[in-house]
Amino acid sequence: MSIFEDLAHQYIDGTWLAGNGSWDIIDVNPYNGEKLAAITVATVEQVDQAYRAAERAQREWAATSPYARRAVLERALRITEEREKEIVEAMIDELGGTRPKAEYEIHLAKEFIREAMQLAVRPEGRILTSPVPGKESRVQRLPVGVVTVISPFNFPFLVTMKSAAPALALGNAVVVKPNQNAPVVGGGVIARIFEEAGLPAGLLSVLVTDIAEIGDALLTHPVPKVISFAGSDRVGRHVGAVAARHFKRTVLELSGNSALVVLDDADVDYAVEAAVFSRFVYQGQVCMAANRILVDTRVAEEFTDKFTARVRALRTGDPREADTHIGPLINSFQAEALTALVERAVASGAQALVRGATRGNLVEPTVLTGIPEDSPLLTQEIFGPVALLMVFDGEEEAVRMANATPYGLSGAVHTRDVERGIRFAERIETGMIHVNDSTIGDEPLAAFGGEKASGLGRLNGESTVEAFTTQKWISVQHGRSTFPL
Repeated sequence: MSIFEDLAHQYIDGTWLAGNGSWDIIDVNPYNGEKLAAITVATVEQVDQAYRAAERAQREWAATSPYARRAVLERALRITEEREKEIVEAMIDELGGTRPKAEYEIHLAKEFIREAMQLAVRPEGRILTSPVPGKESRVQRLPVGVVTVISPFNFPFLVTMKSAAPALALGNAVVVKPNQNAPVVGGGVIARIFEEAGLPAGLLSVLVTDIAEIGDALLTHPVPKVISFAGSDRVGRHVGAVAARHFKRTVLELSGNSALVVLDDADVDYAVEAAVFSRFVYQGQVCMAANRILVDTRVAEEFTDKFTARVRALRTGDPREADTHIGPLINSFQAEALTALVERAVASGAQALVRGATRGNLVEPTVLTGIPEDSPLLTQEIFGPVALLMVFDGEEEAVRMANATPYGLSGAVHTRDVERGIRFAERIETGMIHVNDSTIGDEPLAAFGGEKASGLGRLNGESTVEAFTTQKWISVQHGRSTFPL
């Protein structure tokens, strides 16, 4: 039995079962169109079943020793390592990414599990001074209860794990809703790992379903207290609005329109390498990808020549082949939409320095320049292998152009003067920015999140503790208070 046949089910309250809906989500290999699995969708009743099981199981789990919770995470890490090759193969088939992309994703996920192991024993209470004589103030940090994780298709194993693992470690229960394009890697695989690690039933459920079946039931149900969502800003706005109306906390990691900036003193060859990776890794289907590449006019000709030469050399094809750099987009809708976007841009006056062809879900890289400053293309997220190359004259113009977007997730600046790079980075309206590196980065201890329309809240390290715990103030009056009435 393949991993897809084995894990293409709902996982609710410790049981693998079929959805009760009337239609199926079809899991398809985006490269060759092969049907990997058919999963009958979960219903509103099954959403309630998962949440009620989580609510029951969480009370006992929160009272469990943090060291016992850490032991479950330790076993989950060991199982992930033992199954790593199998998971990588599933990632290639389900997501259409290359082997290096899959290996990077699982490597980083393991680092987040390791950090979650430490989080299990990290939360501490505090004793605060009080202005009232004889009063002792204690502040306890407690799990929020039940966390909902709604993950994207592009890094489903990593993004799901980086919320689910620490939430569990901190004493919460978790309900996962994976993306329809990644139900096994983003859902079933994670459920099996924790099942085998000995996580008690009910603490982790996976619901493969769609808004067409359940509406907003995942968001409006009274049980979950925190919604951790990663995806587009369009859907994220809806998630945030609905959650707020029901007094639920959200962590929203949304769309990006990152700029990689090449200053006049940059190492051009190195900046080219960083730009190619930042734009074209996983076909550009990355929220932190460098949509816009901004280059100082003094090095623009050299950079453009070297950048376009590197892009032309990228090979598009079967992600299982070792020499493939660009695999398929996740589905035909995305491929067709991206192709139409390029055609409109060229028709509106943009110049295609590199113009890639489209073959099914395979979209070859394109590099556009000469885009009018008022073009909507410059302010939207492009989820595919299309780079926008723009020239600026001096740092002030570079700052203005980099900030001319409704998004603020990530970015990068290249310069031989590190302190100059830091000063530049401080002026960019973004949650994350890297000096002399890629726009794409994630680390277990570094706060991850965006500004503006790129989201709310942060994850990783202490930010994760804040996201998935709450604080309770308990005061003790050791003497006698004096009351005015």
